[in-house]
This record gives sequence, C-alpha cells and structure tokens, in this order.
Amino acid sequence: MRKEQHHKGWNEIKTNDSWAIFKIMGEFVNGFEKMSVIGPCVTIFGSARTKPGDTYYEMAVSIAKSVSEAGYGIITGGGPGIMEAGNKGAHLAGGTSVGLNIDLPFEQHDNPYIDMDKSLDFDYFFVRKVMFVKYSQGFVVMPGGFGTLDELFEAITLIQTNKIGRFPIILVGSDFWSGLMDWIKNVMLGAKNISPEDLDLVKIADTPEEVVEIIDAFYKGHTLSPNF
Repeated sequence: MRKEQHHKGWNEIKTNDSWAIFKIMGEFVNGFEKMSVIGPCVTIFGSARTKPGDTYYEMAVSIAKSVSEAGYGIITGGGPGIMEAGNKGAHLAGGTSVGLNIDLPFEQHDNPYIDMDKSLDFDYFFVRKVMFVKYSQGFVVMPGGFGTLDELFEAITLIQTNKIGRFPIILVGSDFWSGLMDWIKNVMLGAKNISPEDLDLVKIADTPEEVVEIIDAFYKGHTLSPNF
C-alpha cells in the first residue's frame, strides 16, 4: 500500500512538471512579443540594495541618462537599487525604460520609473535571463551581488562559446571590479582555463562618457539586432 501511494505521488509530480511547460512557454511568448518591438536597448545590472545618494546609484542614473540620449533604451530587472537608478536615468532623458520584474522573497518590487507598457513580470529566472541576453545591445554591470555576477558570467559564457553574437560588456567601477579581473587574469588565465582573447570580452569604465564611447565604438562596425 505504501509503495502504491509512493508511486501515485511521484506520478502527480511528473504530471505537474509536464503542465509547467505551458506556463514557461507563456512567459517566453509574452516576453518575445513585447521585447521584439522595443528597439535597441542596453541593460544595466547591479545591486538591488544600493540606496539613492550612493555613489554608484547616482552614477547609474547618469549612465542610463547618457545611454538614453545616445539613442538606446534601458532595460533593468525592474526592482529597487541600481535597477531603479537605471530606469530613473532613462525616464529623466525621455528614453525607453523597460523593467523585467521577478517575484523575490526579500528585495523585489517594481520601481516607479518603468514605462507603463514596458513592465514585464516573470516567475522563472531562466526565462527572464533569456530576455536580457536576447534583446540587449550591451550589458552595463554596476557593483552588485550574486545575481549580478550570474548575469555577467552567463553573457560571457554565451559569447565565448558562440551561442550568441558578441556585444559590449562593461564593468563600471574599477575599484569594485579590479580584484575580480586581476584574479581572472592571474589565476584563471594562468591555469589556462580561459584564452587570452577571452579577456577582451569585458571592458572597465568609470564614467558615463566612457560607457557611451565603448558602446558607440562597437556598433560602428556592427548592426543592431537581437542576439540569437
């Protein structure tokens, strides 16, 4: 009897897993339909915990404003902190302001600077990550935590393995990122776990002007289109 109950419960789990496919498909379809009409955008990543008035919060506002004025929309994860700063800069410049929101237990709530028709909600991190990668013409990576590093290294991996087209990845804040980059150069490259040319996939900037220059210089020789 116990064995029968066990098998019954396992079958229910498998059935639920199968039906989840339709919810996942729905998130992809909704995301593709809405994102495909937005136009060229740059995504800004960074900590949800960074407060207004913080140096990097205000820098993210300035960067988003400058990038918007250069003709790109701004995509963020839709929440507080650096995400809010990115959407705020786009809003101040009158540019496109996109928020890809996800329900999280502690940090996430959508910020007020997202365009009303460009706020998307996701339950699945992996679906949301596809939207960032597919519809971004560049990643601007501000100081952040595990989530920021997750997005950074996923993009580097996809470009390195030719799964997506190359686009600019810019780390903002040499004080914050130099330790990581030194470790990558001295330890990871030293162990021959990456190639020397892989280091060229990432640039470091400290001002909004440098960010815009890197993006503009890249697209002088490349077309703007979804990445895969």
